[in-house]
Amino acid sequence: MSYLTENFLLTTKTAKKLYEDYARQMPIFDYHCHLPEKQILENKPFNDIFEVWLAGDHYKWRLMRNFGIDEKFITGNASNKEKFVCYCTALESAFGNPLYHWSQVELKEFFNCELEINQKNADLIWDWCNEFIKINDITPQSLIEKSNVTHVFTTNEIFDDLSTFEEIAKKDYKFKVIPAFRADKIMNIEADGYLGFLQKLGKIDSLADLEEKIEQRLQDFIKVGTTASDIALQCVYKISDAKCADEVLKRRLCGESISDCDAKVFKGYLTYFLFKLYAKYDIATELHLGAMRNNNSKMLSILGLDTGYDSIAEDNSTANLSRLLDRLEMENSLPKTILFNLNPKMNAELMTLLGCFQSNQAKGKIQYGPAWWFLDNKVGMEKHLDDLTATGHIATFVGMLTDSRSFLSYPRHHYFRRILCSFLGEKMEKGEMTTDFELVGKVIKDVCYNNSINYFKCK
Repeated sequence: MSYLTENFLLTTKTAKKLYEDYARQMPIFDYHCHLPEKQILENKPFNDIFEVWLAGDHYKWRLMRNFGIDEKFITGNASNKEKFVCYCTALESAFGNPLYHWSQVELKEFFNCELEINQKNADLIWDWCNEFIKINDITPQSLIEKSNVTHVFTTNEIFDDLSTFEEIAKKDYKFKVIPAFRADKIMNIEADGYLGFLQKLGKIDSLADLEEKIEQRLQDFIKVGTTASDIALQCVYKISDAKCADEVLKRRLCGESISDCDAKVFKGYLTYFLFKLYAKYDIATELHLGAMRNNNSKMLSILGLDTGYDSIAEDNSTANLSRLLDRLEMENSLPKTILFNLNPKMNAELMTLLGCFQSNQAKGKIQYGPAWWFLDNKVGMEKHLDDLTATGHIATFVGMLTDSRSFLSYPRHHYFRRILCSFLGEKMEKGEMTTDFELVGKVIKDVCYNNSINYFKCK
């Protein structure tokens, strides 16, 4: 048996009551993830535990590398079982790492297996889970529905094929799958494949052409239900003049090299343009800041993007973000925005800045997003809640996200919910807040689900 109990992370009797009575049964609104929509449509049964648990999950890959496991047993040509055993071996002593908790919960929730994950039990777990998959016909649909998910917002580039979402809508699924609009590959003008990405949008000779194509594609996304967008930046750049951005783009179209300064000019303008566009169509904007990407050039050349070689950036672009929000506000073009910050040192600075741009357009119009990526662990979530309640308003918070490529990631929502209930339960027992369970319970339900439904205007 594993160390997990029904009261896992619930530190007080009040926390247990809050979780059982108000949080546990709430559905999940997955407003930011990286699940492959084509795999959801095809809905093919998984062949083994590796396919659903380890394939494509760079969180787990990083942990294995930290333990000194050879890349052959992570992304290389070792067998699925060998890779699985190596992960169990690495996990057994990863105390404090969120994967140490998440993986154990996933094993119990999805495969009814309560064996403790370690090298000694790896063969037993492998056989147990694979037999469970075979008997129960485990598919993407079954995993999402078992998790009580009502909405899945995948993250899709501007030029992605949207017919997949039309086909999914015809399925008898108990959840909706909707693309969030992302223009990162059109923004990253310095990237080697940039001109190829532009070609997917059609003939583009100028910034005006690009802006027109972006708006046309956003309209296409809206037709299949899109109500959210996504922008990922290491930092916010100064808003540049459209003429300067146009000059940079035209030089890139002519095959000229682009300097770091040129790239910042282009990104600074395009970020501003995208925010205005999202405001025009009432699209909620998810702005992810603070990731320093692709640090290991050697492994980037071997494995490509999103394989576990990103980290937390040091950049402080609070002043530029202030000027961006202020200009948009002055022009009545500030959309609902969720800011995800990856550097915990910046929590208070960014949280207090966002409080300067609220309005009655929505409760928590400008959101401080949940603890994300390297911060979606117990320490990160607790610090996030401390900072959010100290300088913001928890009752407006849109709650947890999945931000994962794994269909087994939904227990992360309940990981957060248990921490949330413990956070509030301790305050109640210390006499630091009301003991009105119905009032506190309503806030918990709203944070778990209702606020997201209202914020993204979904039914």
